[in-house]
Amino acid sequence: MKVLFVVQGEGRGHLTQALTMEQMLLSHGHEVVGMLVGKSKNRKIPDFFYNQAKAPITTFDSPNFMPSKDNCHIGHVRSAIYNVIKTPQYIASIHGIYENIKKSGADIVINFYEILCGLTYLLLRPQTPEVCIGHQYLFLHPDFQLPKAHPYSQQWLLWFTRLTCYGATRVMALSMRPYADAADGKLTVVPPLLRASVRDIPRHHGDYITGYILNAGFADSIIAWHREHPKVNLRFFWDKKGAETITKIDDTLSFHLIDDKAFLESLANCKAYATTGGFESVCEALYMGKPALMVPAHIEQECNVADAEHEGVGIGADSFDLSRLLEFARTYEEDVDFRFWENNAATRIVACLEQVEEEHEQVGSVNINVAGTLFQ
Repeated sequence: MKVLFVVQGEGRGHLTQALTMEQMLLSHGHEVVGMLVGKSKNRKIPDFFYNQAKAPITTFDSPNFMPSKDNCHIGHVRSAIYNVIKTPQYIASIHGIYENIKKSGADIVINFYEILCGLTYLLLRPQTPEVCIGHQYLFLHPDFQLPKAHPYSQQWLLWFTRLTCYGATRVMALSMRPYADAADGKLTVVPPLLRASVRDIPRHHGDYITGYILNAGFADSIIAWHREHPKVNLRFFWDKKGAETITKIDDTLSFHLIDDKAFLESLANCKAYATTGGFESVCEALYMGKPALMVPAHIEQECNVADAEHEGVGIGADSFDLSRLLEFARTYEEDVDFRFWENNAATRIVACLEQVEEEHEQVGSVNINVAGTLFQ
């Protein structure tokens, strides 16, 4: 089976999921023929992705949320204006995705929550079956409970999520817990896509808190807390453009450019984890038995936080009040059930993809036979 990836390049989660999926497919005898990765001027695709991906990588211009003036949350008006101006580039990207799909010879396209891939299937209708995967698709499950706050923003999020998976043959929702498949059989719930290194790395409980922040503006909140608690060791990761590899504030606080290996080692040996509400790294912390504090940067992450709190794996907050995290860590117990669920990820996900390919081949064979009959 030949597979083409289309990956949303914002943040760390979709990129690490793509790397994990590639390794998973290769280990089962399949081939990843290429990775199309959305980029923007505000996000640098991390070096670890280029270094670890086996398939050739092609980038394209993709919609991106502009940060607010404080560089913490989303600037909705700025994002709208920016993306409207960039519309011609996005149209070119849609055509580029379509041409790459045709030339790739792929049996399946896997879309990691990239909206331009959904628009490609909406407008140009490629014949290659599309499979979408991401935690955001869990929000579409009838049994998932969305938080009560910000209902209008949630409706926008659900609309956006549906658009990313337009034309998909199958949608796989990554989840911390099992759910029954949706009644139409199109939405399947699967375990998170955690890398083998997350499961295999030795884990210890050190004397420091580690973390990852999506927007560099959150650093001010962390520094403010640090000034009141200078004896607590803090190691945070970010993808701040132009920053040094390590930005050392003092002996107990430093900010590091996101590096996959360094981040995992820091997470594996910390006593607690603080982040801006991304799904992937919270699941990594959960697997390693690390309590988590989540400070959401936008509505999608608010839903992630609500899910994590509902499952008892972490706590949400409006700012990086790490005192709450330290208090939560005192009573936190490791979640063994999650590890059992996660250890079945490869079996469930690869079986789902192989089923999609088999069904597509059967449909193709039927069409060929029908056409042959018509021309006899």
